[in-house]
Amino acid sequence: MGQGFALSSILSTIYLALLHILENCLKFSKIPISILSFVNDGLFIAQKKSISISNSLLFCSYNIASILLKKFRLIIEYAKTEVFHFSRLNGILNPLLLDLSILGSPILHSKETWKYLGFIFDRKLSFYPHINFYANKAISTIKYMKILSNLVCRLILN
Repeated sequence: MGQGFALSSILSTIYLALLHILENCLKFSKIPISILSFVNDGLFIAQKKSISISNSLLFCSYNIASILLKKFRLIIEYAKTEVFHFSRLNGILNPLLLDLSILGSPILHSKETWKYLGFIFDRKLSFYPHINFYANKAISTIKYMKILSNLVCRLILN
């Protein structure tokens, strides 16, 4: 539902109330997960040194979230569900899979990059993927502008 519809403000209020209930359930269960919400998206954050501990915390919080949403007859869009592991470790990071198949959800593979509000980050939260993406986009735009200018010049001359 778009932002201009009459129900959008009501639905966003319900969404925020559900996130508040979810946060209270996680605190009551003593699961140290932080939740960030962006209008229609949510982000679960686990901050542990061990990826296996982070995965187990994410699994528990995902389970609680899916149970809560089912009670309200809502679903989680699996196509939009993603997992990211950030690390400062040198060398290759080979994170574990987040297996949600027990809950009827897919197995989630950790993504290489994270795109947030137009910015692209890698696992070390560096800015290199963002700079690389937009530099390549600028170079290809200049190449296409050159081709377009040649076409315009030919149309004017003919």
